[in-house]
Amino acid sequence: MFELNLDISHFLDSCWQKKPTVIKQGFIDFEDPILPDEIAGLAMEEEIESRLVYKTDNKWKAESGPFASFEKLENDGASLLIQAVDHWHEEAQTLVRPFRFLPNWRIDDLMISYSTPKGGVGPHIDNYDVFIIQGLGKRHWRVGDKVAMREFAAHGALKHCEAFDAIIDVILEPGDILYIPCGFPHEGYAVEPSMNYSVGFRAPDQNDLLSSFADYCLDSNEVPERYLDRAMQLREKPGQIEAQELNELHRIMLAKCQTPDALIPWFGEMISEAKHDLDIAELEQPHSTKEILNFFEEGAQFTRLGGLRAVYFQQLPALLFINGEQFSCEGFTELGHHLCDQDEVGSELLELLNEDNSALNLFTQLVNLGYWYAI
Repeated sequence: MFELNLDISHFLDSCWQKKPTVIKQGFIDFEDPILPDEIAGLAMEEEIESRLVYKTDNKWKAESGPFASFEKLENDGASLLIQAVDHWHEEAQTLVRPFRFLPNWRIDDLMISYSTPKGGVGPHIDNYDVFIIQGLGKRHWRVGDKVAMREFAAHGALKHCEAFDAIIDVILEPGDILYIPCGFPHEGYAVEPSMNYSVGFRAPDQNDLLSSFADYCLDSNEVPERYLDRAMQLREKPGQIEAQELNELHRIMLAKCQTPDALIPWFGEMISEAKHDLDIAELEQPHSTKEILNFFEEGAQFTRLGGLRAVYFQQLPALLFINGEQFSCEGFTELGHHLCDQDEVGSELLELLNEDNSALNLFTQLVNLGYWYAI
């Protein structure tokens, strides 16, 4: 289990979304949870998103997986990147847990890269916050200040930014962590064969929210309110859209989201939906509630599936949102919130599940869906 060597309160007050920061030995005596050969193995899988970035004749190139071979990694200046490794590799998944001092709904995924010397993806700006953990080897990082900066396509799959002056210029060693807030330009290149682990934190922008909410409204099958203008009067200026008409259009557009509480069903489903495929193991036969109780009585722990998103709202605590679906924990919110807050659950739930059939039925359903599994 990884333990973060960080004064979290000081970090949140002074650094979070304010300034990039180097956390020397953020993980003391760090050991890589995954080997380079395992990374290559993941990159050969159809359902896993992977990229190979390198240069040819001083021009940037990028290829998307799956890959059948890795000749490019025999040369300097190449990087293999795998998205959402926490969905597919149990040991790597544990690297996300130390960062759960931040809200679960903000966590995106764990991206892992393996680079040969001089390998990197070029100078760029991310639209998310990220903690970059140095594993095997060493990597040279430069980070610039957050200023208006020209961006351009270095390749169809690579967006770069112009050159920048560094406010951080450092070589990371195993266990060091570099935190980069959204919008700060940065570039990193391997000094020697190296592995990096990036724990990303997403935040939707206005367009993301509006687009998703519009889709939710269209899929709801509710009869939409239509604009009406029954109190029509003779127009002297028929080309003019009058203020009261625009006000009414504005009212109609906001009618479904006039209060924050009205956003709960949509946002819960949207934010809990997995961005990448989940490694769900289908059961040959569903477990019975009795079998679930037997697991707990025998001392089993249940682990949340890697990458599974599970959230609830302060305003509506009896509703759970798990992998884009709603579940009710009315009457046993303690169970629902515990499942969302913890990565592993065990004997602490036994008394509750023995006393409340509804709670037991819900947990059994979630296990049979593959969202929690016994270890």
